[in-house]
Amino acid sequence: MKKIPLSKIKDDLSRYLHLAEGEEIVITRHGKPAGVLLGFGSEDDWFDYRLEHDETFLRRVDKARADIRAGKGIRLEDLPR
Repeated sequence: MKKIPLSKIKDDLSRYLHLAEGEEIVITRHGKPAGVLLGFGSEDDWFDYRLEHDETFLRRVDKARADIRAGKGIRLEDLPR
């Protein structure tokens, strides 16, 4: 993870966005963390990020897991072929 001052990011955003495809970049303001720049190397990376941060999706996953723990699910092995 790199730390880059906001003043440098503003001057060359496209360069830092490209660098962010490989690692997160912490943007600092007056030496203190102010934000994070994330780059996506592909559409799949963007899709994964959206799923990992989508509250509706995460709630559905949590509910499904709770249902399985409560015995309300169907095991893959029990599905007809």
